[in-house]
Amino acid sequence: MANFRTHLGVAAAGGAVLAHGGWQAGLWSAMESLPLLALMAFGGILPDIDADRSRAIRLIFNLLAVPAVVAGVLVLQTRLATGALLMTCGAIYVGVRYLAGALFSRFTVHRGLWHSLLAAALCGLVATALSHQLFGQSDYLAWAHGASLMLGFVVHLLLDELYSVDLTGARLKRSFGTAMKPFDWREPGNSLVMLMAAASLLPWLPPFGTLRELLRQGASLWR
Repeated sequence: MANFRTHLGVAAAGGAVLAHGGWQAGLWSAMESLPLLALMAFGGILPDIDADRSRAIRLIFNLLAVPAVVAGVLVLQTRLATGALLMTCGAIYVGVRYLAGALFSRFTVHRGLWHSLLAAALCGLVATALSHQLFGQSDYLAWAHGASLMLGFVVHLLLDELYSVDLTGARLKRSFGTAMKPFDWREPGNSLVMLMAAASLLPWLPPFGTLRELLRQGASLWR
């Protein structure tokens, strides 16, 4: 399995190529390219959110707590007084940073369902929905944000599989096949719940025609 630094470095490098290439091709502006780089780098460490006591899980929930507080401010600023809003946002930060992290560690198994292409798709759809509905991004940029996060996630899974191949001994390690899988074959019920969660996001997503156009333009960059 690749280590934290490798996952972050490779995903960040891929994000830089994606962001710069799209900017040069006129798909987005220089400022719009920065979140794409950051999202792909974040996606590169996101699968290790299920690894107990890892640097990844601490960093991930630290990062997730910030947009959670921003979302809380956007939703509640017209409903609460300043003092109550500050206390609520503080509770949101503590809840996401500590409580959510502890619960996630308690109910997930490393290299389980979270290490799958289904989880990658779910995270990409969540990022797209939040970008479009909460942060008011255009259809095009919202799909680009989700695709960047998902791509970083897939890069992580691919690296884990590559590190499961022992080239010097010409053999496969026991961990081979536990990362780059469609879903968790051992837990079909949990996989079905995750699929239903992904499907529930459909009303909040931008039109899929925009995604097809984004993929078409992205593919043309490599021709």
